[in-house]
Amino acid sequence: MARPAGQLLSFTKHEAAGNDFLVAVEPTGRLRLGPAEVRALCDRHRGVGADGVIVVSPGGDQADLIMELRNADGGAAETSGNGLRCAAQAAVGAGLVEPPRFTVATGAGVSTVQFEGGGVNARATVEMGPVRLVGAPTTDPVGRLAQVVDVGNPHLVVRCDHPDQVDLASMAAAVAPRFEGGINVEYVAPANGAGLRLRVWERGVGETLACGSGSCAAAAAARSWGLVGDVVVVHNPGGVLEVSLGVNEGDPVVLGGPVRRVASVTVERGALG
Repeated sequence: MARPAGQLLSFTKHEAAGNDFLVAVEPTGRLRLGPAEVRALCDRHRGVGADGVIVVSPGGDQADLIMELRNADGGAAETSGNGLRCAAQAAVGAGLVEPPRFTVATGAGVSTVQFEGGGVNARATVEMGPVRLVGAPTTDPVGRLAQVVDVGNPHLVVRCDHPDQVDLASMAAAVAPRFEGGINVEYVAPANGAGLRLRVWERGVGETLACGSGSCAAAAAARSWGLVGDVVVVHNPGGVLEVSLGVNEGDPVVLGGPVRRVASVTVERGALG
């Protein structure tokens, strides 16, 4: 796709528990960003800076909105719980949908959003679909208990006592070759009786301050280990997220928490990639 040097692209920047995204609201549905452009936008020194870039456009018969997500490395991602919540705030702010309830189609399926508030600060709760434990428990490279979890995107949740002491980059690098296409890796420990502490390494991004789908994966794995119940408060480094697990297999998992609009950004497309 040719891009005129002077074409201006408009984004809003949002964060959810420190997980930040640039969101382009595209009423025509025609905006396509290449991997190099996404990498340039997400670069925290030479670009705007973000964990990912989202293009949100009107949906068809399937959903009210369509969300297309690329990670900071330019690669496409199936879904993101925090990205969904940021996209919801951007779409509401642009008048593309009316709160409090609407649906968003992602690469992992259709999610229902419950949106409260507006302006800079809001709260968004999203149905993430069913979360599935994949296979028997396994281990990480040094023998800690682990579980593969499918949240529409892949996760390896690892049980440990001190997530802050884990060499997360080395562990993720050692784990990733086991899984075609890579995997998100979460190290979790019990917190305050009914909650979890979490650190996450996201494929295509690196360590992030929070991960919505990772929080859902961690809650599901921890429940299978008898550490938590059906409602789990997950303490990400960037903030607290709330996960409600379905009682029965196949029930949708619900993720909730605050979301904040940080800035409006205009970028000259010719300067990217």
